[in-house]
Amino acid sequence: MLLDGKRLLITGVLTDDSIAWHTARIAQEEGAEVVLTGFGRGLSLTERVATRLPIPPDVFELDINAPAHMEALVDELAARWGAVDGALHAIAYAPEDALGGNFLSTPPESAATAFMTSAFSYKTLAVGLLPLLRAAGGGALVTIDFDNTQAWPAYDWMGVAKAALVAVTRYLARDLGADHIRVNAVSAGPLATVAAKNIPGFARFNDVWAERAPLGWDTANPDPVARMIALLLSDWAPMTSGEVIHVDGGFHAIAAGPGTAMAGDAP
Repeated sequence: MLLDGKRLLITGVLTDDSIAWHTARIAQEEGAEVVLTGFGRGLSLTERVATRLPIPPDVFELDINAPAHMEALVDELAARWGAVDGALHAIAYAPEDALGGNFLSTPPESAATAFMTSAFSYKTLAVGLLPLLRAAGGGALVTIDFDNTQAWPAYDWMGVAKAALVAVTRYLARDLGADHIRVNAVSAGPLATVAAKNIPGFARFNDVWAERAPLGWDTANPDPVARMIALLLSDWAPMTSGEVIHVDGGFHAIAAGPGTAMAGDAP
């Protein structure tokens, strides 16, 4: 199996329609042992959906911006496994006033919160897990990106945070390569997760992807993204690091959909 014997930390599981939950499911089906994290009022939801996995895993609370939480999690994993083979960083948050067309009026505190929670947190997770990854002889870290090469309606400071997340990915790849730790990002197409539904105007993405993605795209199906994450967490990508892998139906590669009229087209 692809992940036989791997010990994996999966963060950010909130509902069973999330990328993180499906990654945990596939990881278990491929032989991995996993633990999950949740946070605050959502922790009970994480514990509930954990029971729907093939093997219900333990769930630990992790506020990535609280150093005591990270330290307690690392201590628990050290006692349980002694080492960790990989982790999924599925953590992102921006305050309401940093989204929805508020880019010009967003206060600096809200932009900073979006950056700390959605981008800097990848470094926090990596540094916290570093002793356990070293104990495993290396491993893999994967985060979830959304295409940030363009400005999107309503995405605002979360788009800026995602651009920072890609930069963090590259710098982590640079600094952790000597420890045989691969650091990558998966740029997913839009998915109708709880987090996405909270973005004003999210439904507009459906029409855009339907027009441009050559392979098509189903916003209700996180499985293709989760499968790519599982691959990057496995030993089948031994020399891939600092990369952003697109799983978006090919949308990122196409300037306009096949039915889009262009200037100069014959009538």
